[in-house]
Amino acid sequence: MPNPQTPQATSGKVLACIDHSPYAGSVCDFAAWSAQRMDVPLSLLHVLDPDPAKGQGHQNLTGAIGLGAKSDLLEELTALDEQRARLVMERGKHLLHEARTRVAHAGFAHVEVRQRHGTLVDAVLTLDAETRLVVVGKRGAASASAHGHLGQHVERVIQAVSKPILVAQQVFAPPQAILLAFDGSATALKGVEMVAASPLFRGIPCHLVYVGQSTPEIEREMNRAQSILESAGFEVRGAVLEGHPEDALPTYEAREKVDLLIMGAYGHSRIRRMIVGSTTTAMLRTSRISVMVLR
Repeated sequence: MPNPQTPQATSGKVLACIDHSPYAGSVCDFAAWSAQRMDVPLSLLHVLDPDPAKGQGHQNLTGAIGLGAKSDLLEELTALDEQRARLVMERGKHLLHEARTRVAHAGFAHVEVRQRHGTLVDAVLTLDAETRLVVVGKRGAASASAHGHLGQHVERVIQAVSKPILVAQQVFAPPQAILLAFDGSATALKGVEMVAASPLFRGIPCHLVYVGQSTPEIEREMNRAQSILESAGFEVRGAVLEGHPEDALPTYEAREKVDLLIMGAYGHSRIRRMIVGSTTTAMLRTSRISVMVLR
């Protein structure tokens, strides 16, 4: 029986979260590819994130102009804020229109588009029950050039939502080989079952990789995981690497020409989050390929 969190077993849509960053095109392409593979609907989401500086201009300016200032100046400031809000909304609508046109070329003539006010985390959480897979860019418009870092909202989204998240790089190509990071834990084995049960990666060669010291127990769990994947029809290559995941996995990815890294998300306990969470974040920051984080 499939795990209830698998994309195959959970009804819902692929949710593509886009903004005005260079990652938007890749997010659309990954989302369209994923939705086609899983034969599910596609939804495009753009969030009008509240500007923390908004409103500060009023406060500062009203203090500077003094108590005797005419009210028409404040009215003018209010009108400028309203105009700015309208322009931001129209720019978002144009972005969604361009995104819908892009995915239409991939075969999605009927695509749901949504524009929400608030934060990305809140918007994604609101749609969590109807979502099967979330696709986001590695960085948003505000931090697109901050290489080696994650976008300010990406880590929060991964920690908050209950569905798998695909963190896309700027360039999309259909994956020709995937790497499933495995640590021998029960949680990692559930991740293997998720991949095996989903049609998303069916037919794509899979590298099952453990980083650390090999032990008889790890060998047993690796064989068990490989058997699960092979029973689902996957071509699997197992590997045990020495060193730290942040160093060993990127080297392996480049050598074996892997296109997509699949790994587990943050743990729930404070201690586990310090260990697993730090590794997840480090891999997301340093990986040069797209990453899917399983929940």
